[in-house]
Amino acid sequence: MASNTGQTLLAILTGAAIGAGIGILYAPDKGSNTRTKLSKEAKKAQKQLNKQIQETTSNLSSKAQSAKFSFEQKLNETLSSASYKADEILLAMEDKLEALRRQNAKLQIDSTVDQAKATAKKVIS
Repeated sequence: MASNTGQTLLAILTGAAIGAGIGILYAPDKGSNTRTKLSKEAKKAQKQLNKQIQETTSNLSSKAQSAKFSFEQKLNETLSSASYKADEILLAMEDKLEALRRQNAKLQIDSTVDQAKATAKKVIS
């Protein structure tokens, strides 16, 4: 868009310069009238250029705000998703840890029972 705007501005300025040059060459008026007309045309071209610059600045500012909002929104969504995934992972790890604790407790009980049986067997024999 910036390239298109630059080309438009260049075309406007070129057109104004060519028009002013042709006007000077074929002007039947006195020099003072021609200078007045040139001055008016120059002011008119300057106003149009300022208007175009203002519109371009406004458009760029608007697009920058929109891009910033979009970026912030996507960042928040990503952080929220990452937080949710982290919570899921933590819950899965806690479940696995609890299962390992139960398995360890069962193995300790089985080991104690096996030791008691071995001790009883020694005493009986």
